[in-house]
Amino acid sequence: MRLVQVEHLSKIYGHRLNRVAALNDLSFHVDAGEFVGIMGPSGAGKSTLLNLIATLDTPTMGDVWVAGESLSHLSEAAAARYRRETLGFIFQTFNLLPDLTVADNITLPLTFVPPRPKDLAARLQSVATLLGLNNLLTRYPDQLSLGQRQRVTAARAVITQPKLILADEPTGSLDSMAATELLQYLTKLNLEADVTLMMVTHDAFTASFCNRIIFIRDGAYFAEVTRHGSRQAFFNSIIDMEATINGGGRRRGAADSNQP
Repeated sequence: MRLVQVEHLSKIYGHRLNRVAALNDLSFHVDAGEFVGIMGPSGAGKSTLLNLIATLDTPTMGDVWVAGESLSHLSEAAAARYRRETLGFIFQTFNLLPDLTVADNITLPLTFVPPRPKDLAARLQSVATLLGLNNLLTRYPDQLSLGQRQRVTAARAVITQPKLILADEPTGSLDSMAATELLQYLTKLNLEADVTLMMVTHDAFTASFCNRIIFIRDGAYFAEVTRHGSRQAFFNSIIDMEATINGGGRRRGAADSNQP
């Protein structure tokens, strides 16, 4: 089943001579249950795309459909409800409240707007177990490592039981060990909690945890790579496509130090 349908999406900023096309007639789809990465050069329109899917911005042309609903026709109240009930967000900045415990930070989306779900405790236990946070629930954010904070952010995103989680460079602030741990947990969420994820990343190692990568360049669809075999083979395919999209031969070097 198609969960996300992006149809001829364009976003143009500025006027007349100063017009900049952040997205240019972009079309693709994401099926329910997929873990899809979005990659492309800096300025390709990746963050703009996430903002449009999150209804934090509006397209110049085209439309996005999520769970069969057109986002361009949502009222402000309906868009807020869509973000609250359909989407989960994992960003590079954790946005955790320092005066709340881990448990309270995780459950905040379900307690901020009443009514409080009757199964809140069960939901908290479920996501804490899934993301390895059971022993951290009474701690505060400043008592956590960066990797643990990002897992709390992931737990907060999934506790609302969203249809779709948007992740924008979720490993950008993490060292390689913490990044790998987070990506393993995100894979677990995708497989065991049946959560659909769309993740923007610039890093081939991070992308290799996805099952499909959509590449965009100059705001337009460029190509995609689908995982069929090992993660190592998928990683190599991603590296090859990155070299193609950047107009050069296969790149070797720093990325190889983090090979799966």
